[in-house]
Amino acid sequence: MQLNAALSANDSTEQYQSLFPQDIVRHGVDDWLTNELNRAADSVRNGPVSAGIPMEAFGAELGDMDFDTSRELRTVLSWVINNMQSGVVHVSHPRYFGLFNPTPSHPAQCAERIVAQFNPQLASAKTSPFPVALEASLVGKIACRAGMPAGSAGHFTTGGSEANFTALLCALTRANPAFGSAGVSAFDRKPAMYVSKDAHLAWLKIAHQTGIGRNSVRLVSTDGMGRMDPAALAAAIEADTQAGYFPAIVIATAGTTGAGMIDPLHACRDIATKADAWFHVDAAWGGALICSDRYRSLLDGIGTADSVTIDAHKWLATTMGCGIFLTASPDILSATFQATMECMPSNFVGIDPYVTTVQWSRRFLGLRLFVSLAAAGWRGYADHVEKSIGLAERLKDILVPDGWHVVNDSPVAVLCLRPPSGAADVRQIAKSVVEEGDAWISSVEFEGEPVLRVCITSGETTQADIGHLAALLRLHAQNKVVTYEGRR
Repeated sequence: MQLNAALSANDSTEQYQSLFPQDIVRHGVDDWLTNELNRAADSVRNGPVSAGIPMEAFGAELGDMDFDTSRELRTVLSWVINNMQSGVVHVSHPRYFGLFNPTPSHPAQCAERIVAQFNPQLASAKTSPFPVALEASLVGKIACRAGMPAGSAGHFTTGGSEANFTALLCALTRANPAFGSAGVSAFDRKPAMYVSKDAHLAWLKIAHQTGIGRNSVRLVSTDGMGRMDPAALAAAIEADTQAGYFPAIVIATAGTTGAGMIDPLHACRDIATKADAWFHVDAAWGGALICSDRYRSLLDGIGTADSVTIDAHKWLATTMGCGIFLTASPDILSATFQATMECMPSNFVGIDPYVTTVQWSRRFLGLRLFVSLAAAGWRGYADHVEKSIGLAERLKDILVPDGWHVVNDSPVAVLCLRPPSGAADVRQIAKSVVEEGDAWISSVEFEGEPVLRVCITSGETTQADIGHLAALLRLHAQNKVVTYEGRR
């Protein structure tokens, strides 16, 4: 009786109704939020790319948010949207030419709203039969498109790091099934892992997480053009074998972070097979090439991998974070993550995500890619990928006649540029472009040399945006500054 009275009193409070409002209130807020987000998106497209939030004033506002007093929801949402407009680098801007972060597709954004509404828990197929079956089917189709053998499986992840972490766990479990119970003490020799020195160095963290330690990572030399050198890989494995290590995994990268290079997949596969090592391809960015009949041959050999990483939230343009892990050995995947718990409604080996993934509680990650693919098909995604590659070629065609040098030979819309002789310092050019706010680029090292890095990440980038970036690069290379006047 006392409990019912307390609940009744709670139901009548304004604060409680702020969390669970009546339908008429919720519908009004939803409509208002849609309009506000559309307004903000227009503002972002026509505004600066870089973050410009006054952090001192913002810090004071945050300090005032003590949560002792409730606030009207629209007021809070307006405050958040306004600060998002000035408080992040806008990776969805058509002139963001930075890291592998895309403008998310409209279907993916729609899917996010559906998932938030239903909020399914994907740990078990028993409680979420539709989402689990949809993701499994989609993973199978992607594996098939990548040329992997029939029966290949996998799952969606929070991103490439989780997918790559899964690959190493599978490799160690395959090397010795006792690894799952005994850890690294199960091995009579120390495991070693091999990856290009230009690969994403999240591999160091992954080695730490699995317990084999960062010292187990071998950063293999490149061939002078940013690709892993097969001869150096073979020599590193031979030296480690002689020193009492065993090669657990060979990782080839298809789209290196700095220069977008693709390691020689067949050669890496052959060396891994000879060494009895798991072969993994980290195609977080470059994996999108499988969509294009024109360019998918650039990934020839990816289908021979034991496992593959593709990030849908990169070149496949879904919202963050949406990675994919694929494997030709689903039995190893199940052995790696098998667990039982009496409270779980089912324990379907190879089906229930909680016994085939790192995660237990899981968001419905795959819907955003499913809806995008269903709406556009492989052909629509091929157009997206091919457009990016074409725009990168367009920038090259504009700048090279002016004495700019493209020092990498990437097929995945990444250009590493060296300005003409006598131009401003590379890092200063990148800094000036970013500070001005009209575009966003970065500087990296390629084969020991600082270069400007430009990547075509947005599906909304146009030839006019490319021309504008070229003009900015020319001006800043001459130490000239232009005034931001909005999108051209």
